[in-house]
Amino acid sequence: MASALDQVVSIPDVVLFQEVAGQAVLLNLQTERYFGLNEVATRALQLLQQDGHLAAAFETLAREYDVAPERLMQDLLTLVRDLEAAGLVVSER
Repeated sequence: MASALDQVVSIPDVVLFQEVAGQAVLLNLQTERYFGLNEVATRALQLLQQDGHLAAAFETLAREYDVAPERLMQDLLTLVRDLEAAGLVVSER
């Protein structure tokens, strides 16, 4: 059985990712939908931009933040699901 973290996540070309003071905004230029990200979500997206692998982002975030692994996994999967539903990221399994 594949892990929920076995996903590759990318930001489509039609989405603008802009960081400001440790936080970020994603804007889909076609739909004009946007999403504000807090510091931790911004860090997650930075990591996903590096290689796209959700599992690698999870491992790095687990080292950088004092959070229970189960909570981190749940929050990371929720973030990706919400961003994907808004057309701001694409996820491949």
